[in-house]
Amino acid sequence: MTSKVTSVGLKGLEGYRVGGEVRISQDTESMVIVGLPDASVKESRERVLASLAHFDLDVTDRKVVVNLSPSDQKKNGALFDLAIAVAALKELGEVKCEIPADTAFVGWLSLDGSVVSGEGILPAIIAAKGLGIRLIYLPDDPALPFHMLQEVECVVVRHIEEVVGHLEGQESLLLSPRSISERAFIANPGSFQKDFCHVIGHDGAKRALEIAAAGGHNVLMNGPPGCGKSLLAETFPSILPPLSNKALLEVMSLYQIAGEKRLRDLSAPFRHPHHSASAVAIIGGGSNPRPGEISLAHQGVLFLDEIAEFSKKTLDMLRQPLETGEVTISRAHSTVTYPSSFILVGAMNPCPCGYLGSPHHYCTCSQKQIQAYRNRLSGPIYDRMDILLSLQLVNVNKPSHVKESSADIRKRVEAAHLEQFDRYGEEVSNSNVPFEKMMAASPLSNEQRQLLTRVSSKQNWSNRVQIKIIRLARTISDLAGEEQLSDGAIWEAMKLRRWDMNKPHLIARENKYAFQKESSYT
Repeated sequence: MTSKVTSVGLKGLEGYRVGGEVRISQDTESMVIVGLPDASVKESRERVLASLAHFDLDVTDRKVVVNLSPSDQKKNGALFDLAIAVAALKELGEVKCEIPADTAFVGWLSLDGSVVSGEGILPAIIAAKGLGIRLIYLPDDPALPFHMLQEVECVVVRHIEEVVGHLEGQESLLLSPRSISERAFIANPGSFQKDFCHVIGHDGAKRALEIAAAGGHNVLMNGPPGCGKSLLAETFPSILPPLSNKALLEVMSLYQIAGEKRLRDLSAPFRHPHHSASAVAIIGGGSNPRPGEISLAHQGVLFLDEIAEFSKKTLDMLRQPLETGEVTISRAHSTVTYPSSFILVGAMNPCPCGYLGSPHHYCTCSQKQIQAYRNRLSGPIYDRMDILLSLQLVNVNKPSHVKESSADIRKRVEAAHLEQFDRYGEEVSNSNVPFEKMMAASPLSNEQRQLLTRVSSKQNWSNRVQIKIIRLARTISDLAGEEQLSDGAIWEAMKLRRWDMNKPHLIARENKYAFQKESSYT
């Protein structure tokens, strides 16, 4: 006889059905697991045998063979412990009822028989619906948002004995944990330590960041040290709208697979890796590919401070994710795809010493050094930046003309998001909606098209930059509550995309002249 139960395996965020078959026969005492298991799956042998001891079942002088199908798919993680144990109990006659094929078992086992949560539980539950699974047994985990998982009936258990009891008709005390989960998430909606009302000056930069948040546009900031680039970037998440249920489940799934903790709030993720981070840490990878920083920033912000200090190879690897919103990692044993739709915010100095264009310090860099520093960002990366901001030092004693709080700005951003969702019929923003779909909803007039063509010819803008300007203009119009693209929105979008890289050099020459003049007087 052979007993078979169902579990769920993961290939990235994509789930697949795993059949756990167990056959026990009279032979030399042993337990063998086949079906391309990794080391963590092979180690389930001792955990499963220890759990069988709680039922006073003796497998001495018996051979236990476990087959995990499909046999050509490599199995990773310890999520199959519970399924193997239940199949073994079924084979030994401890479980007498028939187990339907649409019932799955997911979870780790401790030596004392406890069912323990681990990496990949949430994406396995989400994937279960698409696999035709209606009932799933899983461990108790307060971090799981059960109130969002309405499609699959969840039976939460703490011990292997509870699994057997429920299969035999006993009720589980933790059968409906949705209300507890919902209170845990609503109680912590997310708080921000920094607010735009505390940022002095930079009114134009605040407006640009509001547009970026409303449409999901990438931003590159340039300015001398201490001008407020990092402060603006770290305050930027405070104006992003809270995540929807679908987006929150995706983000939590990615964090679980990566083995990272995340606060139970609805705020968008904010990732701030150091420039010494490797390409694998940024993009993702490993023998068993895990999400990198760009996937952990999914539905949120990836802030690359001192972006020119990152290796050129790492920055160029961002080109595909910035275009497609996902990253595909190929290894010898597997190929996985992770979502990576994020807002890229970069900050850099105008030159290696940082003071090119500063009215208070003299730049000591040569033109060759300045050009080499700027060339660390390739042309394709510049092309993928929607907004280019040149910042200068601000007089802290001069009050700001606009003292809006992040909450006030966030209300306008949320209204713009809803306008985009209604227009396109799905949760997409102007930055990543198919261009044909956006133009069908709000086409350019002939005059606007001629204006954009004329300015683009003078500025040597590529076709990608022109499309990004149209997307920016659409977001600006959404913030203004305009149904069609306005001429003012197109002008503002072109202004946000213009970045005169020669202007700071002219200021540096003036500073040099002033420095020489002052030296001659002394």
